[in-house]
Amino acid sequence: MNKVLIFGGAGLVGSSLQRVLNKNYKVLAPIRSEVDMFSVDQVKKVVEEYKPQIIINAAARVGGIVANNTERGDFIMENLKININLFESIKSNSDIKIVNLGSSCIYPKNAPNPLKEDSLMTGPLEPTNSPYAIAKITGIEIGRAYNIQYGTNVINLMPTNLYGPNDNFSETRSHVIPGLIRRMNDAKVNNDTSFSIWGSGNPLREFLYVDDLANAISLLIEKDISHDLINIGSGQEISIKDLAMVIKKIVNYEGTLIFDSSKPDGIERKLLDSSLMYSLGWKPSVALEEGLSKTFEWFINNQENLKT
Repeated sequence: MNKVLIFGGAGLVGSSLQRVLNKNYKVLAPIRSEVDMFSVDQVKKVVEEYKPQIIINAAARVGGIVANNTERGDFIMENLKININLFESIKSNSDIKIVNLGSSCIYPKNAPNPLKEDSLMTGPLEPTNSPYAIAKITGIEIGRAYNIQYGTNVINLMPTNLYGPNDNFSETRSHVIPGLIRRMNDAKVNNDTSFSIWGSGNPLREFLYVDDLANAISLLIEKDISHDLINIGSGQEISIKDLAMVIKKIVNYEGTLIFDSSKPDGIERKLLDSSLMYSLGWKPSVALEEGLSKTFEWFINNQENLKT
């Protein structure tokens, strides 16, 4: 049975990968207290001792628009360190297949939608999350450089906005879906008559349920892939306003939604062209409302153990 090493195994993506891959692989997913991704020696030690055939890099410092915009130095430095230490640890192990997870924010702010893989580095980035994006772009370039120089097998997979069980439901550091679920449920519990949402609500976003991503990765590691940069998304987009209305229904919140247009929206539209991924035999199976219902159910059952 092939061995899979997952970095970032305790997070949203890592926990989903464990659920999906444990059926067919021997999976090791060390948590932060077991391997410090900021230490190249610790990363090298895990790789050398476990001797995996496959490494999935799901480790990252992530957050929503507020965190990305206010902790810019931390976002670029920490994500750079994670990628540098991982690649430094595998350059002499060309037999290991590596799936390096990035983000759709790598694409330029004004690139035409749907965003194609060849739009990379064709223009300026969205300013609110450019440090994070630059760190992820650097990871792609390191992977490509190592493939050429050292004969490694790195696939850079760029997911759209992910959500699902075991997400970060922090009030201040979460992405849009877990943030709305957490705060709107709190508003319901507190009998608040109104609920404020950052921005106009007009931007369009694409979302993918995390288990759909895990199933795609399962497919990729079984195939001989010649592409080193692949987008993955649901192909469906929704406005933040409509998303909030769906979550309002699922949470059963009866107050009024107020959109604060004085706060930045971020990029107006971000839809990935996932035709390459679809051509490899994958397609998403969880519709947005179904995925949101599953995510809310998980949150309700686990909220006592979540970070604030």
